[in-house]
Amino acid sequence: MPGVLGIEWRRSAGVLLAFRWLMAALASLPLLLLVGDVVSGAVGPDPGQTITEALGIAAFQLLLATLAMTPLRRWTGWGGWLRVRRMLGLFAFFYAVLHVLAFLQFILGWSDLWATFTKRPYIIAGAVAFLCLVPLAATSPVSAMRRLGSYWKPLHKLIYLAVVVAWVHFLWQARSDLGEMVIYGLLLAILLGVRGYWSGWSSLVPLKKG
Repeated sequence: MPGVLGIEWRRSAGVLLAFRWLMAALASLPLLLLVGDVVSGAVGPDPGQTITEALGIAAFQLLLATLAMTPLRRWTGWGGWLRVRRMLGLFAFFYAVLHVLAFLQFILGWSDLWATFTKRPYIIAGAVAFLCLVPLAATSPVSAMRRLGSYWKPLHKLIYLAVVVAWVHFLWQARSDLGEMVIYGLLLAILLGVRGYWSGWSSLVPLKKG
């Protein structure tokens, strides 16, 4: 009986709703903290760089969190993790959009974009990662899932390419301070490795069925 009650408690609508609100609050926290730093003037001598980096790292962290939901579901046996996976992915895209806008506004500038774009390889990597996220966000509604049918899952494997290229994007900019990116890289390798071990390595190939 205690085990049954425990399962029912975890499946209750109230618990799932509270969990969704909690995860939404946690996903919003980087932006709220950044706004607080901007208001208080605690963004350092180069505010544009600080804002841009913070938004980009938040997007990357949320991509990792999105990938972690399936392993957590399997390890804990609780389906609540999968209930927030799409929401976290959309938060990741939201931060990525803000990151791109901040980069254009504070660092790259809006004039002569192509010339500057082609001279900085890390920008190309970031652009590829962002472009991979666009169709994922556009097809995240349930209605889009139904329209795409069996093509939806292969399309959404683009997240694996997006997160890897995003990691390369940040690694390219890390210069001598590689510690944080090495840790992120190890975590990413674990998440992708677990996925490949469970579902086969071909399951990591974008646009490939199966």
